[in-house]
Amino acid sequence: MYQIKELSNGIRIVHQEVTHTRLVHCGFILNMGSRDEDKDQEGLAHFWEHMAFKGTHKRKTFHIINRLESLGGELNAYTTKEKVCFYASILKEHYSKAADLLFDITFNSTFPTKQIEKERQVILEEMAMYRDSPDDSIQDELDALVFENHALGRNILGTEETVGRFTQQDFFDYISTRLDTSEIVFSVVGNISFEKALKAIEGPLNQIQPKHTLYVRNGFHDYKPKHKTVQRDVTQSLCAMGRPAYSLHDPNRYKLYLLNNILGGPSMNSRLNLSLRENYGYVYSIESSYQPFSDTGFFGIYFGTENKTLKKCLSIVHREMEKLRIKKLGSLQLHMAKEQAIGQMAMAEENYAALMLVYGKSLIDHGKIDPLEKIFDQIRSTTAEEIQEIAGDIFNPEQLTYLIYTPN
Repeated sequence: MYQIKELSNGIRIVHQEVTHTRLVHCGFILNMGSRDEDKDQEGLAHFWEHMAFKGTHKRKTFHIINRLESLGGELNAYTTKEKVCFYASILKEHYSKAADLLFDITFNSTFPTKQIEKERQVILEEMAMYRDSPDDSIQDELDALVFENHALGRNILGTEETVGRFTQQDFFDYISTRLDTSEIVFSVVGNISFEKALKAIEGPLNQIQPKHTLYVRNGFHDYKPKHKTVQRDVTQSLCAMGRPAYSLHDPNRYKLYLLNNILGGPSMNSRLNLSLRENYGYVYSIESSYQPFSDTGFFGIYFGTENKTLKKCLSIVHREMEKLRIKKLGSLQLHMAKEQAIGQMAMAEENYAALMLVYGKSLIDHGKIDPLEKIFDQIRSTTAEEIQEIAGDIFNPEQLTYLIYTPN
């Protein structure tokens, strides 16, 4: 069972002890991401993620990189549209070293000018590599269509123009205006007691002065479906379709999770995989996804196929969505879908590094951590009528945005 402690500055520490492992996973989750950048700051949160490893007041790059790696541990970070995370996995006897290092790179980065210039080139190379991978770029370009003229539609990497001009002061300004101590969680999951987990991190965190920003996220409201076809240097036709969906706070979010799992989730028995791959052999892979944000969400479908079978694939996708809209699931179908979704969640809980991040994000997004059994109960209580109603809403083909890459 997890425990939570909130410090006087608003920073929260969440912990769960797991005795049957040698490892501890820990990290800072900050409620600020690419959607919280101003237009001229596009890509700055991701750049900050890179620069956190490039120097603090007491460590140079080598000392940061080598601190945990030399002990067999891992140090990592990532940026999403709403979060920046710095985290580590380490043998339990070295937990205090990991906590100290994570605190240092999160709060004491100095953003050395020479390192900015070096990392700028690394990120520009990352952007070039990304552009050369249409499988990745099409999904971000779909975001730009769905969330047009909104920060949620911007690429997390930024643009060559913005990345090319960031200075040291830009990082300090972004952190100063967006960092809120009540929106920071330090999460720990592993073979360590709550008392020992606190001992290594509570003192340094208490030294952070409380800071509350007046910043409020700009909500997304003005969605209009779009259709766009682009010729690209690809051998297959690639198709991405999507639309806004339910937010993190919508009571239907777990029902949509279940519905998405039935349609095109990660399992091989999803309806889209069975139809397009197993029955016809038109695709190597097809997936649908649902991603909730704080004020809206995103539902999408992605696949690649030969140009000559593109129309057939689109027809089959529409057919499978329409089946879920017009026909209720049978009791056995619904029961099996629920058990599959619950099993997937239960297996995900066995990944303690991922669980550590889930705890931190849940505490930020909801102010609490729902026990897995409570989530299971919500899934089990979902009715066939509710699934059909949500399918009727989300799978409306007239409300989908389409982006298609075709070969030159």
